[in-house]
Amino acid sequence: MKKEISILEIKGIKIGQSENQAAGTGCTVFLSETGMRAGLDVRGGGPASRESELLNPLAAAQVIHAIVLAGGSAYGLGAADGVMKYLEEKGIGFEVGPSLKVPLVCQSDLFDLTVGDPYIRPDKAMGYDACLRAEENGTGNYRDGNFGAGCGATVGKFAGMDYCMKSGIGSYAVQIGELQVGAVVAVNALGDIYDWKTGKKIAGLLAEDRRTFRSTEELMYASTEIVENKFTGNTTIGVIITNGKFEKASLCKISGMAHDGYARSIRPVHTTADGDSIYAVSVGDVEADQDLTGVLAAEVMSEAITRAVMSAEGAYGYPGVRDLP
Repeated sequence: MKKEISILEIKGIKIGQSENQAAGTGCTVFLSETGMRAGLDVRGGGPASRESELLNPLAAAQVIHAIVLAGGSAYGLGAADGVMKYLEEKGIGFEVGPSLKVPLVCQSDLFDLTVGDPYIRPDKAMGYDACLRAEENGTGNYRDGNFGAGCGATVGKFAGMDYCMKSGIGSYAVQIGELQVGAVVAVNALGDIYDWKTGKKIAGLLAEDRRTFRSTEELMYASTEIVENKFTGNTTIGVIITNGKFEKASLCKISGMAHDGYARSIRPVHTTADGDSIYAVSVGDVEADQDLTGVLAAEVMSEAITRAVMSAEGAYGYPGVRDLP
């Protein structure tokens, strides 16, 4: 029997968030003190990332110690420096000498520079602060909405920022027997967002009145003219978390299957202007079927996308779902 659980019920990982609401940016950190097995699948054409090759099944490292999702585009990759500092202080990392450990930290960023203050981005201090917050109450300070990496997230940007909507970060998790599978995703797509269960559009490109919708796909179909630069601020980045026991190669496959969740909920998706990336991490030892876990990963990812846009509040002049009639 499948049942919904909180993302915080999955043990072996802590989630902390830090943001600058005035500047419209932030970061979300996933910490594993004992190390987590991880895989990655990147489908978008414009990713901003750090240490991605660690998750190649051919790479030597078998575990990593943290994942960072952040805003700031390539500028925000410095947030991982703060995460490394925090882990080093706690003596967490890959041992390279008698008293020296190197924390292994992977990061993916979304583009939110056009939302708030483009000169304030996630940095070393913000990454360190997110780690401190991951220790709060033993489970961290994670919340859906305008927090962490979702602070400056927006969707529906094909016609420019004047007609987009505010989005955020969302989560969803389920359990079948002992197996737990959950997703956390910061939704910052070029395209529109659809309810994966009904096919109904719930957020995205606004019409001229900024109160009703129009279709990004239909607008694209209107002309075959080449658009040289669609990059107005995109990328959906997420993490699948499971207590199922999997190694890197299997986790890369599971993260790939989780992209089906993106495809169900975001249209268009995986464009050259998006950096769509999904990590999958194993933080437990429950024996589980890889394909079942991948199917669940796609489902929880779609539901987390829905919750990201439904929980977001209007900000920076961009309406949220609840602001529309």
